[in-house]
Amino acid sequence: MTRIVVVDNHGQFTHLEHRALRDLGVDTELLDNETPPADVDADGIVLSGGPDMDRIGRSAEYLDRDVPVLGICLGMQLIAAELGGLVDAGDYGGYADVTVEIEDETDPLVGSLAPETRVWASHADEVKELPNGFVRTAKSDICGVEAMSDTDRDLYGVQWHPEVAHTERGEEVFENFLAICEAE
Repeated sequence: MTRIVVVDNHGQFTHLEHRALRDLGVDTELLDNETPPADVDADGIVLSGGPDMDRIGRSAEYLDRDVPVLGICLGMQLIAAELGGLVDAGDYGGYADVTVEIEDETDPLVGSLAPETRVWASHADEVKELPNGFVRTAKSDICGVEAMSDTDRDLYGVQWHPEVAHTERGEEVFENFLAICEAE
């Protein structure tokens, strides 16, 4: 059975990320973000959302594992910042219902959502410049980078929260990530 762990960065929806994976029949566990990556056996890693970069614990160390990683909101920002991208304050701010335009319908994480989908997202902070190796896979009227992928390294991120009921087809994002993990 495929095992995907959720690294808890103190986000208010982290338990829903764990539940979404469990509901898909995945062997999953919610981990404190101070857990050493060397102590974790997993086929995939979800870096949860959270309040700020000062509370990410050892999350960045999980990027060195040779397994697929999905960053959600702060988790995506963490990936970008750690790998040389730029994260800064968003122009819009707090949570909102947003229409996201999928730019790459072949992307293994969000391509199946093309041409667009409605999501629930916070834009207090957002990725302003992609790290090397990443492509933008989704955008919106209020955020230039709603999703990004580096398929060579199996690193993925979404600005929105696929785990909440307000996001259409959120379960599909988790199904797609599960498929990525199973293909490895």
